[in-house]
Amino acid sequence: MSDTSQPKPEGRNYRALAVLGVAVAGVAIASWVYLGNAASANSCPVQAAQAQIVDAAAVGELAAVNGTGEGRGYADLAFKAADGTEMTLGDFAGKALLVNFWASWCVPCREEMPALDAIATEYNSDKFQVVPINLDIGEGGLAKAEEFLAEGQFKNLPLYADNTFAAFDRLKREAVAVGLPATLLLDPEGCELAVLQGPAEWHSKDGKAVVEALIGLRG
Repeated sequence: MSDTSQPKPEGRNYRALAVLGVAVAGVAIASWVYLGNAASANSCPVQAAQAQIVDAAAVGELAAVNGTGEGRGYADLAFKAADGTEMTLGDFAGKALLVNFWASWCVPCREEMPALDAIATEYNSDKFQVVPINLDIGEGGLAKAEEFLAEGQFKNLPLYADNTFAAFDRLKREAVAVGLPATLLLDPEGCELAVLQGPAEWHSKDGKAVVEALIGLRG
């Protein structure tokens, strides 16, 4: 004779458990997809020690530089040369890079450019390169950037541009930058070691210390 002293769960309880199970599975799958995409975005090894060296050198005028080294890579970041040639940061492989994103309408960007040109003039070599990427968009954007660079008579700031804004949108998606100017400090493989949000007096004792620390990582 069966024991009927304990009531059986009602059908709706079974349905609730089933719905909960589906929800938990959905969250698990979503988390797996998210983490998988995050991992695939990190194309470089984590370089905490190298990032710390750059971070420790960033004092005074460059105190806002933030050492990262979390594994983000930008060798595939695309833009164009002044003549329309398609380029990526991978074209500078073998050199540590100071990649500066700027626009002619950005007043802090304009004020920062002479110091960047001075740093490029002093340090550009087979080990280091300043790479300015202009983000003027819309009709006449490229002409405005060319005009500004010509007026400044900058010797070592060529016109590289991304008028699609895709490169900077990528930085925003990865929470690397939110506004202009923004600067990436990359190792010779295009791996991020530090970032700077906002302008800096690069051609100063403090700025040179950061650049020399970056170059010195590879001797």
